[in-house]
Amino acid sequence: MRTLFAAAPFLCLCLPSPIAAQPPSGNHVDVIVKEALSHWRVPGVAVAILHEDRLVYLKGIGVKELGKSDPMTPETVVPLASCSKTLTATVLAMLVDDGKLDWDDPVRKHLPWFKLADPLADANVTLRDLLTHRTGLAPHNPLWYRSPLTMEERVRRLAFLEPSHSFRSAFQYQAVAFGAAGLAGARAAGTTWHDLMERRLFTPLDMKTASAVYLGAGKADYASPHKRLGERIAVIDRYPLDQPDPAASVHASARDLSRYLRLQLGGGLAQGRRLVSERSLGETHTPQIVIRKDGLVRALNPDSHILTYALGWVAQDYRGRGILIHGGMIAGFRVQLTLVPEARLGIAVLSNLDATWMNFALSNTLIDRYCQLPAKDWNTYCQAVDKQDERDDKQDWQRTLASRRPNTKTSLPLAAYAGTYHDPAYGTCEIRLDKAQLRWKWGNVQSRLEHFHDDMFVAVDEPVDTLMFGFAVHAKEGSVESLRVMDRVFRRRK
Repeated sequence: MRTLFAAAPFLCLCLPSPIAAQPPSGNHVDVIVKEALSHWRVPGVAVAILHEDRLVYLKGIGVKELGKSDPMTPETVVPLASCSKTLTATVLAMLVDDGKLDWDDPVRKHLPWFKLADPLADANVTLRDLLTHRTGLAPHNPLWYRSPLTMEERVRRLAFLEPSHSFRSAFQYQAVAFGAAGLAGARAAGTTWHDLMERRLFTPLDMKTASAVYLGAGKADYASPHKRLGERIAVIDRYPLDQPDPAASVHASARDLSRYLRLQLGGGLAQGRRLVSERSLGETHTPQIVIRKDGLVRALNPDSHILTYALGWVAQDYRGRGILIHGGMIAGFRVQLTLVPEARLGIAVLSNLDATWMNFALSNTLIDRYCQLPAKDWNTYCQAVDKQDERDDKQDWQRTLASRRPNTKTSLPLAAYAGTYHDPAYGTCEIRLDKAQLRWKWGNVQSRLEHFHDDMFVAVDEPVDTLMFGFAVHAKEGSVESLRVMDRVFRRRK
């Protein structure tokens, strides 16, 4: 349940140990990477490190797929997931230079059909608001995770979502709204977002293996996704990411990202050629809204006092230094991008295991080494935090189970619950009866439903196991009126 419709864009921390005397050699980095790989049982990782305008490390370690010998290499491609946001923001900065848009343009200047349910937000929302996750909308990850909708269809559904906070009052990670900014940039440039990325970023930087979507088997040197199943690490089905999404669908290799990080650290210069002005690129690095330091964020950042979101980057302090980071997580993969501008240090870590903190632990270990800070055992500490988080989730589920009322039954026969249900934002889902058991299907997601109590059911199949379903029954008419799931009320249609 921990990864259900969830994304973790940024987070990290650790414990004291000996002081690193100087920046590490390549052999020393090998040891650090291999230790992290072994500790977290990750099949393979590719790492790129730039330091003082030199590519000091570019290597793959481990394998692309367990059970096979093909090695992870600097050319191995993985989905960047939420790290795609930094690339989209960079291309938008180029359009600012061109005079085709401004960060504070009203969204409807470029997307006339864009709409939000909150009148205040609807009247005032700008591209900056979309890029900084301050529209007032909660994440609503089901609108993009495993969704069959196109990007424009997802963005149009935002009009039916009630705000959970007032406009510009809080940071709430909202991937679909961020994606709308990418669509607006493409419209301003008179093209598509994926064409814009290819022409303005991938080609000029010679990112040979980068693409805006998953191109399909055999089209690139792709790593395979893996997941921890109990004590076993197993290959899982690939999340396709075949719909262009400015917030999540870019694929790239470590070698590609070394060129991209050089652009970031070089103030917009690539091999002596200016792709974006230092001013516009710098705006994407500038703090815009505070991220509350509580819960898991607090647990994972004891050395940071202030965390903020810029335009596609998390900007924070770390042990007296300013850093820019972003993480990416999608089924079977984790990615971490890190910049330490004052140290002229850039790090990309790409791994092929789901729900691991290795990328964060490894990235911060490397920051400590290259910045000659007291070394910390990030692997051990992050794993302890992760296990505590797992325990907290299990306790939450145990409390839910404790609320279960025994010996209850449904108000109606199971066949009465079968039908189609509709929500304006989330679309249509189907409940059907199959061999005396209810089954739920919504887009590309489906699960068997187990009776919980009264007219409540619970999903039992991944990735939605433990998702609760509540049916509202019209007592007098003896019929089902609606279904509540994913914090949405789906009205019955038939």
